[in-house]
Amino acid sequence: MLTRTGAGSARTIPAWLGSRRTALVFVVGLALLLTGCTSPPAPAVPASAGRPASLPVGTLVPDGEPTDVATNLAAPWSMAFLPDGSFLVSERGSALIKEITAGGATRIVGKVDGVVPGGEGGLLGLAPWQGPCADTASQPPCLFLFVYVTAKEDNRVLRLALDGAAGSYTLGSGVTTVLTGIAKASNHDGGRIAVGPDGLLYITTGDAGNGQAAQDRNSLSGKILRLKPDGTVPADNPFPGNPVFSLGHRNSQGIAWDSRGRMWAAEFGQNTWDELNLILPGHNYGWPIVEGIDAHPDARFTNPVLQWATSEASPSGMAIRGTTIYLAALKGERLWVIQPSDDAATAAASAYLSGRFGRLRDVRATPDGGLWVLTNNTDGRGTPRPGDDRILSVHLAALP
Repeated sequence: MLTRTGAGSARTIPAWLGSRRTALVFVVGLALLLTGCTSPPAPAVPASAGRPASLPVGTLVPDGEPTDVATNLAAPWSMAFLPDGSFLVSERGSALIKEITAGGATRIVGKVDGVVPGGEGGLLGLAPWQGPCADTASQPPCLFLFVYVTAKEDNRVLRLALDGAAGSYTLGSGVTTVLTGIAKASNHDGGRIAVGPDGLLYITTGDAGNGQAAQDRNSLSGKILRLKPDGTVPADNPFPGNPVFSLGHRNSQGIAWDSRGRMWAAEFGQNTWDELNLILPGHNYGWPIVEGIDAHPDARFTNPVLQWATSEASPSGMAIRGTTIYLAALKGERLWVIQPSDDAATAAASAYLSGRFGRLRDVRATPDGGLWVLTNNTDGRGTPRPGDDRILSVHLAALP
């Protein structure tokens, strides 16, 4: 069940029955700045949740039978397309980065040194980046890979050189430490990283089991961070000299930008609500004081645009085509297709692939207009099926 919050109380909306299970959630969020934030305030969202609506006609949704791209992966976590169309995937426990070739073969690119797997930690997020070559004799730009790893003492972000070409990529000898000191724990390690439309690096961190740290601007825990590729703090970050871009997060594992430049993040709740948040610079999303939509809004916090019962989501990776969001759900074992309204005050959501492939960890938009979806059944929390874990190719078609 999903919940719609209107003025005053929360109401439960039953899911429609049929070949597709559709659930609609409409929520509101205050867009007020945290005291001391240097960014301009966003306009307040009306308190009324509006009338229910289905996914708009023409929304691209999964269609037909998914097919295997790769199989027999061990606890995979993150996927990344390279500029030449090559494809990489990380394995959390083995610390291996693997390449999926154009012919469908899986080969090892390399092992990331210094990774200490444990619980939810290990080799997590991947984000490719083209930048100045370390070797001045090389022709710029060179290809690098940002990786989020759990080390002996902390979680950290590294930059690795990628050598070679499609079908023969290897890890270069140079490793640059971009950021250290992110608290680690057996769970709530965050781990998603992405290069945004502004060319800067965005990093999600979990609260590492210390919820109060998510409210502390001087802690890296429970945040979305924003850095230059060299690890320095951009001058226009919301808090001067501070890598924190937004705060009050429990454990975000999905970030992406839509065609309007809006940044979205998915977040694990504790016992009640998982969230989809519109991320605004300097905003505070309430954890641990608020989980999900606050029925009595506090001006310090920004409400999510969408919330789910934790049994229906446990959201991880996300991808966006245009303004349509595709969100992989772990415990919910489904792919959510979400269409926010033009003003991002409401959203419609439909579930696809429900229960068919187990836990879903990540999703990526493909150059041919489809999706690749990553399962996560071999990490001890799922029920592996023959061939797991796998990458699935999902065809998209317009909703009639």
